[in-house]
Amino acid sequence: MLELFERGGIMMYPLALASLLAVALVIERAIALRKRKIIIPEILAVVKNFSSLKDMDLAKSMCDKYDSPFSNIVKLSLDYHVLSKGELREIIEDQGRQETRRLEKGLVALETIAAISPLMGLLGTVIGMVRVFEVIKDQGIGQTAALSGGISEALLTTVSGLFVGIPVLIAYYYFSSKSEDLILDIEKYSNQLIQKISLLKTTSKE
Repeated sequence: MLELFERGGIMMYPLALASLLAVALVIERAIALRKRKIIIPEILAVVKNFSSLKDMDLAKSMCDKYDSPFSNIVKLSLDYHVLSKGELREIIEDQGRQETRRLEKGLVALETIAAISPLMGLLGTVIGMVRVFEVIKDQGIGQTAALSGGISEALLTTVSGLFVGIPVLIAYYYFSSKSEDLILDIEKYSNQLIQKISLLKTTSKE
């Protein structure tokens, strides 16, 4: 394995660095985007069982125990419950955009690695072919051992670039889809809470 790495030439080093960074990002996102970590069951239960304005103190205290996009949005809904339904929804949407950035953290880096890895492999291919033509120029086409070094470098970097880029691209689309699903879930439950608060305020006025 080490021999293949060395035969791949100088572009194998940035490819190795990109692959290590990608692995770290994938592990971090896999941990951070667990549904139970974002849509915390205890807070979800509070939202589903919210039936009176008197439940607000309990709901707020529960939200204070956790730091997640969902708990932050629920707490914001409770803090500004005196506003009209439209104003409250606008505040929630603004906060939701901020929380979306948190859920999508690291995805740009994954997308970048997926895009540049094949390009780095292609650059290694070009470098390897340059070496081949230099050998042909200096020694002729009869020096097969010298030619094979450049050809090997060209092929190995191409394969390595694709080997890094393809799985990272799959991981990027997977985590993008997962974060989008979590955002939709947060919006759904937040809207349910807004509807309940609005209904309770209307009922209390009557």
